[in-house]
Amino acid sequence: MDIAERIKQLRESTGETRKEFSFHTGIPVRTLEDWEAGRRTPPEYIPRLIAYQIEYEKVMKSRGQDYEQK
Repeated sequence: MDIAERIKQLRESTGETRKEFSFHTGIPVRTLEDWEAGRRTPPEYIPRLIAYQIEYEKVMKSRGQDYEQK
């Protein structure tokens, strides 16, 4: 799986639109669009960081500690 597919898969796993995911992660919408379309390629660590953030939020939510983006 290439990076573009991985980022799209991560976004879809949250059930969020690009705009919502942009707000959630702090990544500009246009950047997400370019990454998902394969027009630009992020550094290889970006999908890992996004996956880590999503997993961390799931763990915190399961412990009853809602994560709030400030």
